[in-house]
Amino acid sequence: MKTRIAVAVATALICASPGIIAGKAEAEKWINSEFQPSTLTKEQQMEEMAWFIKAAEPFRGMEINVLSETIPTHEYESKTLTKAFEEITGIKVNHQLLGEGEVVQAVQTQMQTGRNLYDAYINDSDLIGTHSRLQLAVNLTDWMAGEGRDVTNPMLDLDDFMGISFTTGPDGKVYQIPDQQFANLYWFRYDWFQRDDLKKKFKEIYGYDLGVPVNWSAYEDIAEFFSEHVKEIDGVRIYGHMDYGKRAPDLGWRMTDAWLSMAGEGSKGLPNGRPVDEWGIRMEEGSCNPVGASVSRGGGANSPAAVYAIRKWDEWLRKYAPPGAASYDFYQSLPALSQGNVAQQIFWYTAFTSSMVAPKSAGNNTVDDSGKPLWRMAPSPHGPYWEDGMKLGYQDAGSWTLFKSTPVDRRKAAWLFAQFAVSKTVSLKKTHVGLTPIRDSDIRHASFTERAPNLGGLVEFYRSPDRVRWTPTGVNVPDYPKLAQIWWQQIGDVNSGAFTPQEAMDRLAEEMDITMARMQVADEKAKVYGGCGPRLNEPRDPSYWLNQPGSPKAKLANEKPQGETIDYDELVKRWQKAG
Repeated sequence: MKTRIAVAVATALICASPGIIAGKAEAEKWINSEFQPSTLTKEQQMEEMAWFIKAAEPFRGMEINVLSETIPTHEYESKTLTKAFEEITGIKVNHQLLGEGEVVQAVQTQMQTGRNLYDAYINDSDLIGTHSRLQLAVNLTDWMAGEGRDVTNPMLDLDDFMGISFTTGPDGKVYQIPDQQFANLYWFRYDWFQRDDLKKKFKEIYGYDLGVPVNWSAYEDIAEFFSEHVKEIDGVRIYGHMDYGKRAPDLGWRMTDAWLSMAGEGSKGLPNGRPVDEWGIRMEEGSCNPVGASVSRGGGANSPAAVYAIRKWDEWLRKYAPPGAASYDFYQSLPALSQGNVAQQIFWYTAFTSSMVAPKSAGNNTVDDSGKPLWRMAPSPHGPYWEDGMKLGYQDAGSWTLFKSTPVDRRKAAWLFAQFAVSKTVSLKKTHVGLTPIRDSDIRHASFTERAPNLGGLVEFYRSPDRVRWTPTGVNVPDYPKLAQIWWQQIGDVNSGAFTPQEAMDRLAEEMDITMARMQVADEKAKVYGGCGPRLNEPRDPSYWLNQPGSPKAKLANEKPQGETIDYDELVKRWQKAG
């Protein structure tokens, strides 16, 4: 009975005014031909599309512009979802794709100038601390209840979004809606790790079992093992590690994307450490004012744990990665795994799952003849400074973001497209295309149970309780664009040999504090950051802070404890039982 009523309501909405019959026909066409599978029935999908058609009536014929970075999920949105949305609603969307750095620059420019460059952005939730302070982005909680109520999908279901906590500010308000998310996990050649001859040889050399590394000591041993002891498999020169080192903005995100937290630089706490987060920025519990990044101010950016993290990144890149890896950027390094000459990668983004399950005929040497992956993904290993209760890695949550500088009518039309792109009618199919799940209902759908054996652990990870330990940048970072640009230049000086890790991190921490000092002045004078800008601690002898409990942490006498591994199949059983 309820289903028949829903269909009747949907039909009534679609046929409510002249010229909308095409909307119904096109909605049915897309639902039948493209938007399957779905967690909704076709009747429920039609009900949702009926709402979009009705809500879009005032904006029919409008042309809007949105921007995102270039990954397969957004390519699908740009090529397919814009076409579907236009045919169903009559609103044309130009969805532009650029590199991540260019997206951040465009966001920063629109915030600084107030010019409406784009009507909506898919902007990483890493900027949550920025958006909640500057109040230049639309507070979506208030928008959905107020001015944007007439264009807010009643079937949106915020509680179904796995990353909604990432896009919620310290005021409890939602500022962004997740559109895609992916984690940096550990990647390894499962087929090689299963070989009896290699397992025997590894144990003879290192005294413990070859398996998924639990700590960085084991990762380093495995990197050395494949690079220096195995050297060649099936006539191919192989390596025990892959990474990138090109002096570009990607290199900074390589570190702010939780590399330091994996080593153990920050404090305990989820989604981010408090008082010290993975950027090394200190902000006391109960406060919204960052107090510093340098150890002398209570931060951790140049602490022993942070220096250790940078030293290991540089050392492993030089010793165990394929020639040329140091000149790769983010986009070059990750697909390079498909060549089939790397045993493991400690910092691998699940956004590249779709390309890593491409068929052998497409040049992917990490799948077998039937298309099943020869590799698996697993939790990231942690460094010696890491403690249980800390985050264990990064999770990108590219999220729809609206700005107050966008005219309201264009903002409303863009909000409709944003919701369409994450709607339950569309999201499961989009997740199968891009493999960047945002909804809990999608990843638990039967279609992913069926597909799981071909995705190398992606489904098991996202169904497990472990997923909460991978989180984006949090609220300690007061202005992401201004601070992020400092990182890559300092880190690049390590790779070039111009500075030691300690020198580079000392400079980085100092530059962060100088930049935050300027923010403090602006906030104190004009409340630029809503009174939640930095309020820097006075510098004092670093030993004071290093002798306090928690982060920043004093240098360990032994930064390479015994290596520890876990059997992958046992790990998956734990995930399945817990999830």
